[in-house]
Amino acid sequence: MDTDVLRRAPLFASLDDEAFAALTEEITEVDLSRGATLFYEGDPGDQLYFIVSGKMKLGRTASDGRENLVAVMGPGEIFGEMALFDPSPRSTSATAVSETRLAGLKHENLRKVIQRSPEVSAQLLQALARRLRRTNENLADLVFSDVPGRVAKALLDLADRFGRPATDGILVAHELTQEELAQLVGASRETVNKALAEFVQRGWIRLEARAVVILDLQRLKQRSR
Repeated sequence: MDTDVLRRAPLFASLDDEAFAALTEEITEVDLSRGATLFYEGDPGDQLYFIVSGKMKLGRTASDGRENLVAVMGPGEIFGEMALFDPSPRSTSATAVSETRLAGLKHENLRKVIQRSPEVSAQLLQALARRLRRTNENLADLVFSDVPGRVAKALLDLADRFGRPATDGILVAHELTQEELAQLVGASRETVNKALAEFVQRGWIRLEARAVVILDLQRLKQRSR
């Protein structure tokens, strides 16, 4: 694997060559097709994963079979690091949303590097804090926001991380199905589809295959509040 991508990541940029070599000594390269599951909720975990390309979704399944998406993650992000600090079974399942390439890093190697370079631990804690903050915001939205507001906020979050300029707005190739988008906002597919249809009618967005073009960013922001 070309480790230059890892070397440029904020998590590893501060390491000297020797520490970086120790970290990537037993690197695991993983290629996943869309829909392939890397690990399941409850599995033991001894690696964290860095997303080189593609997108992953982290989700949980209730006892009645209902699924909830905890997060959608893309290039440059890491997941599976919780077991580094709390050696417990995986708290979510990790599934590829698109063709995805990962770099797996063993916790044992990472612990050795942290002892030598404590700033890596600080970076990992920042990543955990960002995810916790996002989770807290999602919980608050479930209580205080209606479904259209949650859909608008989810589209804005996806646009912030995956969007790119288009001729008439911002193209957000989220690569989620309608069911996955509904799981992300904690609502039924029918209710989410109704909200999307309303946004289309108002001229705020245009729907494409597993993508959306945001045409009126300001109106969408107002609706998300």
